[in-house]
Amino acid sequence: MESVTALGRAPSLSTIRLSSSSTASLPTTTVSVTNHRHLAAFQSPSHLFSISLSPASVKKKNPNKTRIFLPHLMASMEVEESYIMIKPDGVQRGLVGEIISRFEKKGFKLKGLKLFHCPKQLAEEHYKDLSSKPFFPKLITYITSGPVVCMAWEGVGVVASARKLIGATNPLQAEPGTIRGDLAVQTGRNVVHGSDSPENGKREIALWFKEGELTEWTPVQTPWLVE
Repeated sequence: MESVTALGRAPSLSTIRLSSSSTASLPTTTVSVTNHRHLAAFQSPSHLFSISLSPASVKKKNPNKTRIFLPHLMASMEVEESYIMIKPDGVQRGLVGEIISRFEKKGFKLKGLKLFHCPKQLAEEHYKDLSSKPFFPKLITYITSGPVVCMAWEGVGVVASARKLIGATNPLQAEPGTIRGDLAVQTGRNVVHGSDSPENGKREIALWFKEGELTEWTPVQTPWLVE
Protein backbone atom coordinates (compact mmCIF):
# COMPACT_ATOMS: atom_id res chain seq x y z
CA MET A 1 0.00 0.00 0.00
CA GLU A 2 1.11 3.57 -0.69
CA SER A 3 -0.22 6.36 1.49
CA VAL A 4 0.21 10.12 0.78
CA THR A 5 -0.69 12.76 3.40
CA ALA A 6 -0.92 16.43 2.27
CA LEU A 7 -0.82 19.27 4.80
CA GLY A 8 -1.89 22.11 2.53
CA ARG A 9 1.62 22.97 1.28
CA ALA A 10 4.22 21.52 -1.01
CA PRO A 11 5.14 18.17 0.62
CA SER A 12 8.60 17.48 1.98
CA LEU A 13 10.28 14.17 2.59
CA SER A 14 8.88 14.17 6.14
CA THR A 15 5.27 14.48 5.00
CA ILE A 16 5.40 11.60 2.56
CA ARG A 17 5.25 8.15 4.13
CA LEU A 18 5.58 5.11 1.93
CA SER A 19 4.96 1.58 3.25
CA SER A 20 4.55 -1.74 1.56
CA SER A 21 2.71 -4.79 2.78
CA SER A 22 0.71 -7.65 1.45
CA THR A 23 -2.47 -6.59 -0.25
CA ALA A 24 -4.21 -9.57 1.35
CA SER A 25 -3.84 -8.18 4.89
CA LEU A 26 -5.13 -4.78 3.95
CA PRO A 27 -8.37 -5.07 1.99
CA THR A 28 -8.66 -1.36 1.43
CA THR A 29 -6.29 1.36 0.30
CA THR A 30 -6.64 4.87 1.68
CA VAL A 31 -5.25 7.95 -0.01
CA SER A 32 -5.73 11.12 1.99
CA VAL A 33 -5.44 14.35 0.06
CA THR A 34 -6.46 17.52 1.82
CA ASN A 35 -6.44 19.78 -1.24
CA HIS A 36 -5.03 18.67 -4.60
CA ARG A 37 -4.60 22.29 -5.63
CA HIS A 38 -1.87 22.73 -3.03
CA LEU A 39 0.23 19.88 -4.41
CA ALA A 40 2.15 22.12 -6.77
CA ALA A 41 5.04 19.66 -6.91
CA PHE A 42 2.74 17.01 -8.42
CA GLN A 43 1.23 19.15 -11.13
CA SER A 44 1.71 18.12 -14.73
CA PRO A 45 5.05 19.40 -16.08
CA SER A 46 3.21 20.75 -19.12
CA HIS A 47 1.54 23.34 -16.85
CA LEU A 48 4.90 24.54 -15.55
CA PHE A 49 6.30 25.40 -18.97
CA SER A 50 3.23 26.31 -21.03
CA ILE A 51 2.44 29.88 -22.07
CA SER A 52 -1.12 31.07 -22.08
CA LEU A 53 -2.01 33.29 -25.03
CA SER A 54 -5.11 35.42 -25.08
CA PRO A 55 -7.27 35.34 -28.20
CA ALA A 56 -6.29 38.94 -28.92
CA SER A 57 -2.60 38.05 -29.03
CA VAL A 58 -3.05 35.26 -31.56
CA LYS A 59 -3.18 36.43 -35.19
CA LYS A 60 -5.37 34.17 -37.24
CA LYS A 61 -4.84 33.81 -40.97
CA ASN A 62 -7.65 35.20 -43.02
CA PRO A 63 -8.14 33.08 -46.15
CA ASN A 64 -10.21 35.86 -47.71
CA LYS A 65 -7.55 38.53 -47.22
CA THR A 66 -6.81 40.44 -50.41
CA ARG A 67 -3.18 40.17 -51.48
CA ILE A 68 -1.55 42.83 -53.61
CA PHE A 69 0.50 41.79 -56.59
CA LEU A 70 2.39 43.89 -59.12
CA PRO A 71 1.30 42.59 -62.53
CA HIS A 72 4.10 44.43 -64.35
CA LEU A 73 6.64 42.34 -62.44
CA MET A 74 4.98 38.99 -63.07
CA ALA A 75 5.31 37.11 -66.34
CA SER A 76 2.00 36.13 -67.90
CA MET A 77 1.28 32.75 -69.43
CA GLU A 78 -0.38 34.48 -72.37
CA VAL A 79 1.29 35.11 -75.72
CA GLU A 80 2.15 38.83 -75.79
CA GLU A 81 3.95 41.37 -77.93
CA SER A 82 6.61 43.80 -76.76
CA TYR A 83 8.28 46.74 -78.47
CA ILE A 84 12.04 46.72 -77.92
CA MET A 85 14.16 49.59 -79.20
CA ILE A 86 17.94 49.87 -79.23
CA LYS A 87 18.60 53.54 -78.58
CA PRO A 88 21.12 55.71 -80.46
CA ASP A 89 23.91 55.00 -77.97
CA GLY A 90 23.43 51.26 -78.37
CA VAL A 91 23.61 51.58 -82.16
CA GLN A 92 26.66 53.85 -82.09
CA ARG A 93 28.50 51.50 -79.72
CA GLY A 94 27.92 48.48 -81.96
CA LEU A 95 25.73 46.59 -79.47
CA VAL A 96 22.89 45.73 -81.87
CA GLY A 97 23.88 42.12 -82.47
CA GLU A 98 24.51 41.35 -78.82
CA ILE A 99 21.22 42.86 -77.66
CA ILE A 100 19.21 41.00 -80.32
CA SER A 101 20.92 37.75 -79.36
CA ARG A 102 19.75 38.10 -75.74
CA PHE A 103 16.11 37.88 -76.86
CA GLU A 104 16.79 35.19 -79.47
CA LYS A 105 18.57 32.98 -76.94
CA LYS A 106 15.72 33.43 -74.50
CA GLY A 107 13.40 31.96 -77.12
CA PHE A 108 11.21 34.88 -78.17
CA LYS A 109 10.09 35.37 -81.77
CA LEU A 110 11.19 38.42 -83.77
CA LYS A 111 8.30 39.75 -85.86
CA GLY A 112 9.61 43.14 -86.93
CA LEU A 113 13.05 44.72 -87.30
CA LYS A 114 14.27 47.94 -88.86
CA LEU A 115 16.92 50.65 -88.58
CA PHE A 116 15.13 53.95 -88.31
CA HIS A 117 15.91 57.61 -87.68
CA CYS A 118 13.18 58.79 -85.32
CA PRO A 119 11.55 62.17 -86.10
CA LYS A 120 10.85 64.57 -83.23
CA GLN A 121 7.07 64.23 -83.48
CA LEU A 122 7.20 60.45 -83.13
CA ALA A 123 9.59 60.68 -80.18
CA GLU A 124 7.27 63.10 -78.39
CA GLU A 125 4.30 60.80 -78.96
CA HIS A 126 6.22 57.77 -77.72
CA TYR A 127 7.36 59.50 -74.52
CA LYS A 128 4.22 61.61 -73.97
CA ASP A 129 3.75 60.18 -70.45
CA LEU A 130 7.01 61.92 -69.51
CA SER A 131 6.18 65.27 -71.13
CA SER A 132 5.82 67.00 -67.75
CA LYS A 133 9.27 65.91 -66.56
CA PRO A 134 12.10 68.47 -66.58
CA PHE A 135 14.33 66.10 -68.55
CA PHE A 136 11.79 65.64 -71.38
CA PRO A 137 13.44 68.04 -73.92
CA LYS A 138 16.82 66.41 -73.31
CA LEU A 139 15.27 62.96 -73.76
CA ILE A 140 13.76 63.92 -77.12
CA THR A 141 17.06 65.35 -78.32
CA TYR A 142 18.82 62.14 -77.29
CA ILE A 143 16.36 59.75 -78.96
CA THR A 144 16.43 61.70 -82.23
CA SER A 145 20.22 62.17 -82.26
CA GLY A 146 20.87 59.08 -84.38
CA PRO A 147 19.33 55.90 -85.76
CA VAL A 148 17.52 53.45 -83.52
CA VAL A 149 16.75 49.77 -84.06
CA CYS A 150 13.02 49.03 -83.78
CA MET A 151 11.96 45.50 -82.88
CA ALA A 152 8.68 43.70 -82.28
CA TRP A 153 9.02 40.54 -80.20
CA GLU A 154 6.37 37.91 -79.44
CA GLY A 155 6.23 35.17 -76.84
CA VAL A 156 4.65 33.82 -73.67
CA GLY A 157 5.05 36.47 -70.96
CA VAL A 158 7.43 38.43 -73.19
CA VAL A 159 6.67 41.85 -71.67
CA ALA A 160 7.70 41.10 -68.07
CA SER A 161 10.47 38.76 -69.15
CA ALA A 162 11.95 41.35 -71.52
CA ARG A 163 11.96 43.92 -68.73
CA LYS A 164 13.97 41.51 -66.59
CA LEU A 165 16.40 40.88 -69.43
CA ILE A 166 16.84 44.62 -69.89
CA GLY A 167 17.32 45.46 -66.20
CA ALA A 168 16.62 48.50 -64.01
CA THR A 169 16.32 51.95 -65.60
CA ASN A 170 19.45 53.07 -63.79
CA PRO A 171 22.24 50.81 -65.09
CA LEU A 172 24.17 51.18 -61.83
CA GLN A 173 21.25 49.50 -60.06
CA ALA A 174 20.70 46.86 -62.74
CA GLU A 175 21.68 43.29 -61.91
CA PRO A 176 24.75 41.75 -63.54
CA GLY A 177 23.65 39.62 -66.48
CA THR A 178 21.00 42.09 -67.62
CA ILE A 179 21.57 44.22 -70.72
CA ARG A 180 21.85 47.48 -68.80
CA GLY A 181 23.75 45.85 -65.96
CA ASP A 182 26.37 44.60 -68.40
CA LEU A 183 26.45 47.29 -71.08
CA ALA A 184 25.57 50.68 -69.57
CA VAL A 185 26.53 52.99 -66.70
CA GLN A 186 24.14 55.97 -66.84
CA THR A 187 20.37 56.40 -67.00
CA GLY A 188 20.63 58.91 -69.84
CA ARG A 189 22.55 56.34 -71.88
CA ASN A 190 20.88 53.06 -70.96
CA VAL A 191 21.00 51.64 -74.54
CA VAL A 192 17.58 49.99 -74.80
CA HIS A 193 13.85 50.51 -74.31
CA GLY A 194 11.21 47.88 -73.54
CA SER A 195 7.42 48.07 -73.22
CA ASP A 196 6.22 48.15 -69.61
CA SER A 197 2.83 46.46 -70.16
CA PRO A 198 1.08 44.29 -72.77
CA GLU A 199 -1.16 47.25 -73.64
CA ASN A 200 1.81 49.54 -74.24
CA GLY A 201 3.48 46.77 -76.22
CA LYS A 202 0.64 46.78 -78.73
CA ARG A 203 0.42 50.58 -78.76
CA GLU A 204 4.14 51.10 -79.33
CA ILE A 205 4.41 48.46 -82.06
CA ALA A 206 1.53 50.13 -83.88
CA LEU A 207 3.27 53.49 -83.41
CA TRP A 208 6.68 52.47 -84.73
CA PHE A 209 5.72 49.92 -87.40
CA LYS A 210 3.56 50.54 -90.44
CA GLU A 211 1.10 48.04 -91.85
CA GLY A 212 2.94 45.26 -93.66
CA GLU A 213 6.19 45.68 -91.75
CA LEU A 214 5.49 42.81 -89.35
CA THR A 215 5.99 39.19 -90.39
CA GLU A 216 3.96 36.24 -89.15
CA TRP A 217 5.99 33.03 -89.09
CA THR A 218 6.58 29.91 -87.02
CA PRO A 219 10.13 29.14 -85.86
CA VAL A 220 11.11 25.47 -86.20
CA GLN A 221 12.37 25.53 -82.60
CA THR A 222 8.92 26.35 -81.18
CA PRO A 223 8.13 22.71 -80.11
CA TRP A 224 11.40 22.71 -78.13
CA LEU A 225 10.49 25.91 -76.28
CA VAL A 226 6.82 25.46 -75.35
CA GLU A 227 4.62 22.44 -74.76
